[in-house]
Amino acid sequence: MHLAKSTYGKGRVRIMRVKRDTDRHEVRELNVKVLLEGDFSASFTSSDNSKVVATDTIKNIVNIVARGQLGTDTEPFAQALAGYFFAHYQHVESVSVTAHETKWDRLVVDGAAHDHAFRMDANGRPVVRLVATRDGESLSSGIEGFTFLKTTESGWVGYWMDEATTLRETTDRIFSTAMDASWRWRGVPENYPAASAKILTAMMDVFATTYSPSVQNSLFLMGSAALEAVPEIADISLACPNKHYIPLNLAPFDLDNPNVVFVPTDEPHGQIECTVARD
Repeated sequence: MHLAKSTYGKGRVRIMRVKRDTDRHEVRELNVKVLLEGDFSASFTSSDNSKVVATDTIKNIVNIVARGQLGTDTEPFAQALAGYFFAHYQHVESVSVTAHETKWDRLVVDGAAHDHAFRMDANGRPVVRLVATRDGESLSSGIEGFTFLKTTESGWVGYWMDEATTLRETTDRIFSTAMDASWRWRGVPENYPAASAKILTAMMDVFATTYSPSVQNSLFLMGSAALEAVPEIADISLACPNKHYIPLNLAPFDLDNPNVVFVPTDEPHGQIECTVARD
């Protein structure tokens, strides 16, 4: 028997890069897989791991390279990643990098692209729900999975702390969510799609332009703005997971991380829900 071919590496290394050297931030979120080929056969055939670069180390290298490639496109990022392995491990003969990018478009506020607030490309799934009886009906419209974020102007401080609390306070964090929202009609607008678009615009304007002390407060302000923008709706219900982007600790590699490199996580997540209604 002989080893005909082999490769190994690390998959689903999620990384968020935020280039924030000016007030206009740039975000690049990737899901990376790195596979190595080279002089690793002894690990397979002889239980000799002396030349194996641990897959956890491979993950760390993705993070290290990300710190030095904050604003680069995915293609040169992949090239820089491969170059790191070739420069540091002479026995690596081939590096395969696959990187899927999550695309973020800038939110437009008052006709201008916002500096640090974004929405996911090809975003959300509109939904309409009707409950009707012979005596009447309830009609609502909404959107599911509408995903947006901002890279700053969000914090979380002053919450209840006790012996079970480990989360640290912060006044500068990424705020990201995939919102399910529904608004219940009390009147007939001139145009349903246009009215629904106006609701989303009103909520995104508030999200982008106000400091968020909590997801809870942001949802209330967003819902209130929707009610003010479209008088034909009676109330609006919002359900938002708090999709965390956790700053990576790069100190073991003698690198700083001034809120520029993050690991995206969505399990577990905070789940914040509310309904905002007219008085």
